[in-house]
Amino acid sequence: MEVPGDLEGRLRLLRAAAFLSTFDRFTIAPMLLTIAADLDVSLAEVAVAASAYYLLYGLMQPVWGALSDRIGRVNVIRLTLVAVLVPGLLSALAPNLAALVVGRALAGGLFAAIIPASLVYIGDTVPISIRQKALADQLATSAVATALATMAAGVAAYLGLWRLAFAAPVLASAALGLLLARRLPEPEREDGDAGLFARLGSVVRKPWAVLVVLLALIEGGVILGFLTYLAPALEDQGYSAAASGLVVGLYGIATLGWTRLLKKVSDRAGGSVLLVAGGALLAAGYAAGAVGQNLIGVSLAAVFVGGGFAFMHSTLQTWATEVAPEARATVISLFAAALFTGSGLATSAAAPLAEDGSFGLLFALAALIALPLGLLGGLARRRYDRK
Repeated sequence: MEVPGDLEGRLRLLRAAAFLSTFDRFTIAPMLLTIAADLDVSLAEVAVAASAYYLLYGLMQPVWGALSDRIGRVNVIRLTLVAVLVPGLLSALAPNLAALVVGRALAGGLFAAIIPASLVYIGDTVPISIRQKALADQLATSAVATALATMAAGVAAYLGLWRLAFAAPVLASAALGLLLARRLPEPEREDGDAGLFARLGSVVRKPWAVLVVLLALIEGGVILGFLTYLAPALEDQGYSAAASGLVVGLYGIATLGWTRLLKKVSDRAGGSVLLVAGGALLAAGYAAGAVGQNLIGVSLAAVFVGGGFAFMHSTLQTWATEVAPEARATVISLFAAALFTGSGLATSAAAPLAEDGSFGLLFALAALIALPLGLLGGLARRRYDRK
C-alpha cells in the first residue's frame, strides 16, 4: 500500500525540515579541532559547544511535545524553523567561545522540535498499515543529511569554512519555515484536550510505553553515543579530519541503502524480527571497529551501524507512535529525550577510553551491549503483538 499523493506532498515538506535539523546537528563534530585552533581554545573547551547543543536538544523534547499539543504540530515546526536563524547566525559569527556555546545551545534547543513534531504528524495522519514505510522515508532523509553534513563539515574544516557550515542550514530553515505556512495543514489529532500531567500519567500507567522509552535510552547510547568516536578513532591513527569525515559519512549513505531494504521486508518480517536484526547489525559493525581502527574497520563499522540504525530505530519509532495514541506527542517527546539522553551518557562514559586511545575496547563494549538490546527488543515486541 502506497502513501496517497496529497499526503506524500506534505511528508516531503516534513522530510525537508528533518533534513535541515539533522544536517545542523551533525556539522560540529568533524570541525572541533579547526574551531579550537581558530578561536585559540582547547579541544575540551570547544567540545562544550557540542555538548551544550546535544543537552538542550534532549532536554527540550518534552517541552516541544507539550507545546505542540497546545498550539499544533505545524505551528511548532514553523516557529522553530524561523527562530533558529538567530542562534544559528550567532554561531556562525561567534567572536569567541562563549558566543559559540550560547549560539549552539539555543540552536539545539530549537531544532529539537522538528523531528519529534514530524513523527507525531506522521502518527496523526498516516495509517498504521503504511506508517513504518513513511517513517523509514523520514529516517532515510535524516541519513542523507547525516552523510552530507559529516562530509561537508570535514571539507569545511579542511578549508577553514566552519562558519559557513553553521550559517547554511539555518538560512535554508528560515526559508522553509515561511513556505510551510502555506503548504502544510494542521492534522486532526487523537489525543484530545488532556493536560500535560494527564498525558504523562497516561504514559506512565502503560508498561509498554515505558519500555519503548527505556529501549530508546539504551539505543541512543549504543548508536549515537558510540558512533561519535568513529571519526576520532581514525584521526588517532593519523588520518585527517576531511578523510575521517568522508569515511564516517558512509554511515549516512549506508543507512539510506538499508532503509530501502527495510521498506521491502518490513511487511513480511514484523517488528520483532527487525529489532533482532538491528541488534545483530549493530554488534557486527562495532565488532569490526573493535578489530581494527583503520579505513577498512571503521568503514565496515559505519556501514553496519547504519543498518542497525535503519532496522532498529524505525521499528522503535513506529512502536512509539502506536503504543499510546491518546498521548502520542508525549510518548514521542519522551522517546526522543531518552534517545539523546542515552547518547550523551554514553558519550561521556566512553570519553576516558577515547582519551587513552582505547578505541578497540570502546567499540567492543558497544558490540556487547548491542546484541542483547536487539534480543530484548525483539522478545518484547513479540509479546506486545500477541497481547
